[in-house]
Amino acid sequence: MIRRREFITLLGGAAAAWPFAARAQQAAMPVIGFLNPTSPSTFADRLRAFHLGLKESGYVEGDNVTIAYRWAENQTDRLPALAADLVRRRVAVIATTGGPAAARAAKAAANATIPIVFSVSQDPVELGLVASLARPGGNLTGVNIFIGELMAKRLELLHELVPGAVRIAVLVNPSNATETETTLRDLSLAARAMGLQIDVVNASTSREIDLAFATFVRERPEALFVAPGLFFVQQRVQLTHLASRHAIPAAYSVREFAEAGGLMSYGTNVGDAYRQCGIYVGRILKGARPADLPVVQSAKFEFVINAHAARMLGLTIPPSLLARADEVIE
Repeated sequence: MIRRREFITLLGGAAAAWPFAARAQQAAMPVIGFLNPTSPSTFADRLRAFHLGLKESGYVEGDNVTIAYRWAENQTDRLPALAADLVRRRVAVIATTGGPAAARAAKAAANATIPIVFSVSQDPVELGLVASLARPGGNLTGVNIFIGELMAKRLELLHELVPGAVRIAVLVNPSNATETETTLRDLSLAARAMGLQIDVVNASTSREIDLAFATFVRERPEALFVAPGLFFVQQRVQLTHLASRHAIPAAYSVREFAEAGGLMSYGTNVGDAYRQCGIYVGRILKGARPADLPVVQSAKFEFVINAHAARMLGLTIPPSLLARADEVIE
């Protein structure tokens, strides 16, 4: 029989041991490195999708896995140092989201020693990240988000929604040279086939977006096509507000724009792509090798129309477009 004083001593010893046990358990958790060129406020929804993918693979942050976040806050020149910091921490796997710059920084820092799961909108083979889509062949694999490949279809939908539009302004970010080159190449071919004229305008800062719209006010294009890219996603409130204020029908690449008040978007379901990224990270934590995991190619696309924005612009949405829309925001 344990005396009261002995019981209290045992209880106190156990209570003192609990924090140490908790810390030991936390220390034993695998650590995921998460590298992104932007900021967490921009990617809240996508981050939730990444966590969902992890959960589907059996991992929940704080329960059985830890995530070390590294955000470049739009300063891409910081990515190499942030990636090197994750390597020094000896994370189990690095998830690079938000484009090729983060993936390349992680690849250079890891030097084939740490598995990497990427999400990029360009062809990862052309980017030099993997040997092939089916057999990545190294320490990288991930998700290829089809955004640039959908230019012609988005232009076609915009023209169907605004059939009188012949002069289309195209807003591109010149600081993203690779993506801009691909955008203009594909868009020029599609516009020529449809008999449309495109006028290219550059913007890589918030001020330059304001200046671009000042140009639109003077030259009055009949519609606006905003090129894909993380910078424009971050500036979606500014872009959609200015388009509405100056009554310019505009088409965008992802649903966040339509949710922010933009007229329409057509592109990859980016949330699903981030979920797939989380699933692959979980599979690697369970022992899968990146070389054996084929690059996932986006299979979910979505066409979103903002009916309220259409009414503000005085546009009548054709029934054929309403029937094809995945979502109509009222």
